[in-house]
Amino acid sequence: MSRPPTFTPPEGTLAYPLRTERGEFAVLDTRPTGRAKGTALLLPGYTGSKEDFIALLRPLADAGYRTVCVDGRGQYESPGPDDESAYAQAELAQDVLAQAAAARTPDEGPPHLMGHSLGGLVARAAVLLAPRGTFASLTLVASGPARVSPSQRTRATLLTDAVAAHPMDVVWEAMQALDPVEDVSVNADGAGADATALRARWLRNNPSQLIATGRQLCAEPDRVDDLAAVPLPKHVLSGESDDTWPVPLLDEMARRLRAHRTVVTGANHSPNTDRPAATAAALAAFWDRAADRSGGPC
Repeated sequence: MSRPPTFTPPEGTLAYPLRTERGEFAVLDTRPTGRAKGTALLLPGYTGSKEDFIALLRPLADAGYRTVCVDGRGQYESPGPDDESAYAQAELAQDVLAQAAAARTPDEGPPHLMGHSLGGLVARAAVLLAPRGTFASLTLVASGPARVSPSQRTRATLLTDAVAAHPMDVVWEAMQALDPVEDVSVNADGAGADATALRARWLRNNPSQLIATGRQLCAEPDRVDDLAAVPLPKHVLSGESDDTWPVPLLDEMARRLRAHRTVVTGANHSPNTDRPAATAAALAAFWDRAADRSGGPC
């Protein structure tokens, strides 16, 4: 479970339901002072939420980028049906296309797309469905080429089986017995969210969403060659260690994609929460280069 430094967004961030042709999605929308260089749509990972990117928002705004962080359907503050078929990856990818269209203002170019972990798999699926020109670039953060590692498949299967059989509060207590969250979970940059907020987020996830997406993590096929064929600037970013997708596997995926590669020192599976300042700097630098390649602001 990703553990954001806080659930309180920075000053100047708007929290609202983004209305799209596929329903409403809870977002955090942070804009820079003055004209934005571009907009980025940020997708969180499994059991996470839009708050996982909170520590990136002010540094990215200071670098000139508007960010729209979104809870996917059935995830934290976004509603979703009690039907696992509604969370098929193709459905989630169509949601992303609708979110990108709704978040884009008439005077903006296409948004940059970033997905963390499971969010990266959904982002990849969206790019593979999207007409050319839908996105300015794609960044995969700690998100690999196919299904997760054997140890993480075991953990995901245990979790999905538990969610299918027990109420969410009971599952939370069992999770705490195995991997307790302290009153404050401190990251490498010295900040941490409290366990009460993390529990509240967990309880608001739709169980059908967790079951369906957990199974996706265990069965995702390798679609790297398909993605490599899409003419879009690509970026693979990770921490220096990762037990969900081993770092050498991410290195090889970046090579296959001919993607820019960033390894964030001192970070693990969630560089966005482990080392947000370094992660934000790497994202902004990549988006600047993507704009230069396109001949102007994205």
